[in-house]
Amino acid sequence: MAKVKTTGSSTSTKKSRPAISPEARENQLISLAVDLAEQQLRDGTASSQVITHYLKLGTTRERLEKEKLEEENKLLKAKTENLQSQKRVEDLYTKALNAMRKYAGQGDEDDYEY
Repeated sequence: MAKVKTTGSSTSTKKSRPAISPEARENQLISLAVDLAEQQLRDGTASSQVITHYLKLGTTRERLEKEKLEEENKLLKAKTENLQSQKRVEDLYTKALNAMRKYAGQGDEDDYEY
């Protein structure tokens, strides 16, 4: 990415390509907002809301809440995988029972030609 210099200023702005999805656009805007907040904090021009926001991010409580959310996500993923596994096992049992019925000569009526 090329940097474009503005006239009369020593700062440079990045020219980024357009986002290809709404999520990518959202991520671009978040990145710009974080960059602006960082610059304001460095310059000492940040509002009290910006300062408070970043102070809260550094607290022990925030870290614990983040860890809790991560663990809850892991639990949800494990439950989802368990349900999918149960579905596969159920399908295998059904196929095995059908195979045993056919082997014993008790297949479905659809299996016989008239």
